[in-house]
Amino acid sequence: MEKGFAQLVKYTHEIYWNQCNRHFIWGLVSGGSEVKACVFGPNFLLASQFMDVTSTAGRLELIRFLVNWSFCEPSKLGYDPAIRFNWKYWCFTIDMVNSNGPMPAQTTYYLREIVVIAERVFGRHTRCFVVGEQPPSLDENSDNSGDILIKDAWPEVSGSAEDDMRDESKLLERVSNGLAGRSEFNGLYPKFLGGGRMQIQNAHGDSVDETTRTVLGETVWAQFGDLPLRAHMRIAMSGVGEPLKTIKSIYELVVVIYDVMRCHMGILKHCQILHRDISEANILVRRDDTGVHGMLIDFDHSIDITDEGYVKRTERTGTRPFMSINNLEGELTKRTALDDWEGIIYIFCWLGTFGWNRATQPSGSVSKMAIASWNDYDEMMNANSKRRDMDSSRIFTEITKGFNPNIPHISAFKKFVNGLRAVLIDDHDDPNMRGAIFDKNIISEESDTDDFLREEYITRPDPFVERAAHWESISESNIESVEQPV
Repeated sequence: MEKGFAQLVKYTHEIYWNQCNRHFIWGLVSGGSEVKACVFGPNFLLASQFMDVTSTAGRLELIRFLVNWSFCEPSKLGYDPAIRFNWKYWCFTIDMVNSNGPMPAQTTYYLREIVVIAERVFGRHTRCFVVGEQPPSLDENSDNSGDILIKDAWPEVSGSAEDDMRDESKLLERVSNGLAGRSEFNGLYPKFLGGGRMQIQNAHGDSVDETTRTVLGETVWAQFGDLPLRAHMRIAMSGVGEPLKTIKSIYELVVVIYDVMRCHMGILKHCQILHRDISEANILVRRDDTGVHGMLIDFDHSIDITDEGYVKRTERTGTRPFMSINNLEGELTKRTALDDWEGIIYIFCWLGTFGWNRATQPSGSVSKMAIASWNDYDEMMNANSKRRDMDSSRIFTEITKGFNPNIPHISAFKKFVNGLRAVLIDDHDDPNMRGAIFDKNIISEESDTDDFLREEYITRPDPFVERAAHWESISESNIESVEQPV
């Protein structure tokens, strides 16, 4: 039976990977004379009691289950009714039902490309589709590229759509409205077109938000206790880019990051929204007649900085190598732009060490490098490693020494990254704002005999907390540092 479950999990992963229209997945697992039915959802696994096929009752129960299965509507089998295959144009169509933004109440888009797939059995099941408003031409010489991105995911939510402060569609709409008319940010962020929570019909025929609670029903949901609520979100936005790893040089990397953080600070200033999830995956590259540009995406971990309770949220968000120390430790320290600037330094170090494509990858082993600990699954060990490595320029230089020497202009890049760390960590008049470690053995008094130094254990304030109070001026210094080589 255990091998059967393992095989079922493997098949479930493959189905999510290959089928872009699956919400949840049914399966049967058998061992000897016993059969069990299972259903996998974004953050749940339900399993029936064992059905013993050697008994009349067990066979009857299995037959009843299979008959009911065969008469189920596709949506009850886990298929998304709003994503259908169009045999005429040989592509999927995606329906968007919208109550906000400039889009009509309902729009059907034609899929051009799937750029993000659901990679895990459990989780957000994020998928991203490049779509067009018109059907694709069957002429192979036609340009069938799309200019609209649809993001489909099952994020954790809090309460109703009206009260949910984490609703990415609302945050993105607020960003679009707040930066409207500010041409200096055009193309640096995705513009909200419409979307929000998807709707389904309940047993009474009423339209309700599609959440794990409404999918399972109140009776089953009540058995899960404190299981986080997830909702099906679908958002349409304009602006399509390429992954960060499509950069062609160190110079392009710095230009892209400069654009992204310039946009990041603009959103913070004009929209009062802090991104909070700076990572390699959330930075895109755009190219046009004027050159290469960056784009900041993925606002589903963003917060409203005017809401003090949300600024101090302690949940850990992001990709481990790029998560700030404050984020990893999950403390009640105020989240500021400095957390995201810290993430930028980690991105520079990561790409400088591991490269961004086959040509820039190191030839030797990197498993024993100090930077490898930045990917530690244990959040506190990860945070401790980063505190150690960021504490002084001398220690941090050991990180930049590991940059791949075969990358063109890597020496200048090392100097640039070392300088950026110094602006964030070292260049402050107040000694309590310097460094990254706050419990140290500090030499406090010299003895009369000069033959030894007496040490006392003194606790100094956490420099990350001290710097958070001055995030605006430090952020301005950081953006100036990145702007100089651009």
